[in-house]
Amino acid sequence: MYVGSDALALAPLTRRIAYMEDGDWAAITRIGAQIYDREDRPANRPVRETALSGALIGKGNHRHFMHKEIHEQPVAIGDTLRSYINPATHAVGLPDLPVDLATVPRLTVVACGTSYYAGLIAKYWLEKFARLAVEVEIASEFRYRDPVLPAGGMALFISQSGETIDTLAALRYARAQGQKIAAVVNNPESSIAREADVVLPTHAGPEIGVASTKAFTTQLAVLACLTIAAGRARGALDARAAGELAVALTETPALASEVLGLDERLRELAQDIAEARDVLYLGRGAAYPVALEGALKLKEISYIHAEGHPAGEMKHGPIALIDEAVPVIFVAPSDAAFDKTASNVQEVAARGGRVILFADGKGIARLGRLARAHVEMPAAHPFVAPIVYTIPVQLLAYHVAVIKGTDVDQPRNLAKSVTVE
Repeated sequence: MYVGSDALALAPLTRRIAYMEDGDWAAITRIGAQIYDREDRPANRPVRETALSGALIGKGNHRHFMHKEIHEQPVAIGDTLRSYINPATHAVGLPDLPVDLATVPRLTVVACGTSYYAGLIAKYWLEKFARLAVEVEIASEFRYRDPVLPAGGMALFISQSGETIDTLAALRYARAQGQKIAAVVNNPESSIAREADVVLPTHAGPEIGVASTKAFTTQLAVLACLTIAAGRARGALDARAAGELAVALTETPALASEVLGLDERLRELAQDIAEARDVLYLGRGAAYPVALEGALKLKEISYIHAEGHPAGEMKHGPIALIDEAVPVIFVAPSDAAFDKTASNVQEVAARGGRVILFADGKGIARLGRLARAHVEMPAAHPFVAPIVYTIPVQLLAYHVAVIKGTDVDQPRNLAKSVTVE
């Protein structure tokens, strides 16, 4: 008999799992287990056959799980998109939602950590392409604020494990406030999935590394599909525009594969970053949450202090940090905000900052001379650029951590599933 906080942890040991409910406790012996409820009465919790398999959990030819999982992203993104997009018509199909996307007054997105950054990107997408009002909340702060939630609204909870206790507590608060509940999770048998009205599953497969990689990009793939469906339902996207976005999404796995070809270039760049004490990541628009994610990844696994900021906010404080010792990484896809980002690159370069530029060929032609180093990204539709530009910041953090000799897959003080507040 085994006890775990996540079905994935038990996958190498058993496929037969019983989920305990709040207040339950269990007496475990070598021949069995008896579960009791909060009133100390015997409780018969159903035993399920989980779809997770220990056979899926291995490093293959990779040194670390994180490196393997970064390289699995083209397949994971493709598998996820195939479950939502019709390959013949490029129409997006979602599970039956508990609200009408055409009339829902507001979507409240709640998550923690990397999943919270996925929610921030979704806010840019849903407001721009679906004209749907979105609020994005940090789960650990959400219910303590006693937020006002609209009648007829929907709350969307994002969690890799589906067991994050802050997110689960926020879900219960939102339900008590009359919100319909949707969940984006990688484990459809998890607590959050079981308590949601509808589940929008990712298909990342098991993710062992504590620092989320393929779970994050598949969350973005699901949220992008939700955006297209909402845009069509609300009349913000006509069939042609929706089809264009869907085609761009279906090209993302190929672009992800192309980015993985930059692995050696990013390894070289990591040599310089590994010597830094502080690193700044800057971006505009949907690239801003990617900057936040890049900074978080570097902090998590290399233990280098890093901050992500909106590039336009640099003049309101962070610019004081810029000197020769601080690498400044710009996430700069060729989108509507590129010209403004270019101005920020010039400001940093004029102050002697160490500009590192992530941009496509067009962007590097304009700004490459101002950068100490650059990484040339494949040209991508602005809609999918946040997915594509996430992968190199993951790889950069990975290689920096390897150089510094940290425990990449199990960084200090962190856990894969955060099950205590």
